[in-house]
Amino acid sequence: MVRDDLYITVPSFFRCPISLDVMKSPVSLSTGVTYDRSSIQRWLDSGNNTCPATMQVLDTKEFVPNANLHRLIQTWSSQNRHNPLDDSSAESASPLSPDKIQLVVKEIGGEEKESDLSKIASFAEESSENRMFLAKMDGFVAMLAALLIHLDDKDLSPPVVELAVRVLDSVSTERLLLIPKEKSPNSLPPSLLRVMKQGSSRPESRIAAVRIIQSIAIDAESKLAVAESDGLLLHLVNSIAPRTDPPLVDAVLSCLISISMPKRVKPQLVRLRAIGKLREVLRSPSVPAATAEKALKLLESVSSCREGMAELCGDSGCVEAVVRKAMKVSDAATEVAVTILWTACYLFRDQKAADAVVRSNGLTRILLLMQSNCSPAVRGMSTDLLRIFRVNSKSCLSSYDTKTTHIMPF
Repeated sequence: MVRDDLYITVPSFFRCPISLDVMKSPVSLSTGVTYDRSSIQRWLDSGNNTCPATMQVLDTKEFVPNANLHRLIQTWSSQNRHNPLDDSSAESASPLSPDKIQLVVKEIGGEEKESDLSKIASFAEESSENRMFLAKMDGFVAMLAALLIHLDDKDLSPPVVELAVRVLDSVSTERLLLIPKEKSPNSLPPSLLRVMKQGSSRPESRIAAVRIIQSIAIDAESKLAVAESDGLLLHLVNSIAPRTDPPLVDAVLSCLISISMPKRVKPQLVRLRAIGKLREVLRSPSVPAATAEKALKLLESVSSCREGMAELCGDSGCVEAVVRKAMKVSDAATEVAVTILWTACYLFRDQKAADAVVRSNGLTRILLLMQSNCSPAVRGMSTDLLRIFRVNSKSCLSSYDTKTTHIMPF
C-alpha cells in the first residue's frame, strides 16, 4: 500500500523557471522574475542579455538575492525534511564541509554513486568557491572523467550519468581527460550522447553535456572525431529550434560553430538541413541577441562550402532573415550578416540571393549601414553590394522615402 506521506507537493514558485528544480539560492533580475543563482548565471555567462521567462532585454545583468523567498523555501524544506521513511534526509539536506566532501569523493566509486554525486553536485552549486575547491582537489577531475567514460552500461541509472556530467561541467576546464590517449579519437563517451538524446534529461544536464562535448573539440582532429560520433550531428541540428529551451539552443549553436570548422563537416550539416533550422531561429522574434549572433556565425560557416552556398541561395527566406538581422543584433553580427550577403551576391553572383535581398529592402539597409559607424570591412563589402545593384538602383531605391541626401560610393 502506498502511503500519502511519500508525496510532497512543491509550490510552483519555489521552482527555478530554467531548471524547474527547487531553488537553492533564489535571485531576482531587474524584470522581477526570480531564478536559481547557478541557472541564471549560466544563462548570462552564455552572452544572453534577456530575461529567459519574459524575453525582455535586461537594463542590467545584475541580480539581487530574494531573501524572503529563500526563507520561505528553507521553512518549507525543514517542514518536509524529517520523513520517517528516510532517516538520511536531514543529513543530505545539510551543507557539507570541504572535509566531508573529500570523504565523499573517496567513496564515489562505490555502490552509492548517485547519492555521492548528488552531494558533490549540491556542494558545487552552492558557490564558486566550492567549485574552485573541487577543481583544485588532486585527481578529482581525472577521477570524475574516468567515471564518466565507464558509465556506459545500459543498466546504470540515468540520474547517475546526468549528475556526473553536471558536476564535471561545473568544476572543470580540463575536460580533455574525457578522451584518454589510449582510446580511439572517435570514442566520444556514449554517456554524453545518452544525456543529450534522452528526452527525460533535465535541460541543465543536456546543456552540460553539450558544453563538455564542445570543450573536447580543441583541434582539427578532435573536432572531426566529435562531429563523426554516431548520431551527434543529427541530434545537435534537431535541437536548433525556437521552441527548444533557449539556453540549450545557445549551447548547441556554440558547439556546432566549434565542430563545423573541418571542411568535411560542413557538407554533413547541409545534408542534415541545418540551414533551414537556422532560418527559423533567425526568423523568431523572441530569439536572444547572443543566440541570433551565433546562428549567423554558424550559417556563415556552413555556407562556406559549395553545397552550403547553393542551399543558402536557394532558400530565399533564409537570405531575407539574414538581411533583417543585419542591423538588429550587434556589431559582430552585422559584420557576419554582411559577409554572408557579400559572398552570395558579390562573390558568387547568385541572382536568387540578390532578388531576395531586394525583396527584403536590403539596399535601404545597406545604405543605412554605410552611413553608420560601421567597420571598414563592412563598409567595403557594402560598397561592393551596392555596385552589384547599381543598374537597378533607381527602381530598387524608389521605396526609400527619406529627405536624407545619399552619396553613392561609385
